Amino acid sequence: MVKDPQNPRQSLAGPRARLLELSQEKGVSLAALSELLGRNPTYLQQFIRKGSPRKLEEQDRATLARFLGIGEEELRESQDNSYVKPPKRRDSGDWVDVPRLDLGAAAGAGRVPGDEAGFDAFRFSRRWLAEQGLESAQLSAIRVEGDSMEPLLNDGDEILVDLSPRPFRDGIHVVRLGETLMVKRVASTGAGRVALLSQNLAYPPVEVAAEEVAIIGRVVWKGGRV
Repeated sequence: MVKDPQNPRQSLAGPRARLLELSQEKGVSLAALSELLGRNPTYLQQFIRKGSPRKLEEQDRATLARFLGIGEEELRESQDNSYVKPPKRRDSGDWVDVPRLDLGAAAGAGRVPGDEAGFDAFRFSRRWLAEQGLESAQLSAIRVEGDSMEPLLNDGDEILVDLSPRPFRDGIHVVRLGETLMVKRVASTGAGRVALLSQNLAYPPVEVAAEEVAIIGRVVWKGGRV
């Protein structure tokens, strides 16, 4: 916990506390850091002291982390840093309820895996799932955060992830790399290596040894606002 010097009765925690602490250590005002992001001067003050926005955008986190010389994970909300083994889906006659997880998989940087419970459900036709080859799939739904998979997956889209153990094949997957969780197109490059590819060409490919990447599940459907 960190005390807010402008309001000693208020204790800050998580990325808000860390950002305030770093700005004080570096002698850089929150207004200057806000302008670094191309935001209005009160943007980070509102983030820290009023909780608006609820969390920093992916690109803003990356910019601040580079400037402050820290890992981007230090500026992520702890409640976002989780993922789950698939909850049991509820079947009811011709319909199947697929749990929605209160979790975002970043289409750029990632999330630390842990445990997460479903807070809601999408209801799918059992027949439709069978037509898609998903009648026996272990499904959960999470949201996409960030723009690195645009235009295929947009910020705020919700995706169905099939966590059933299957042989690997190239495609869009939710993966764990080190301690981060992300959604990327995964392609084998041979010699025991894979490439993590973004749809947005502003993000360069990342090539790593195959054993460094854990395939959490394959993305099999997406939904989002028009």
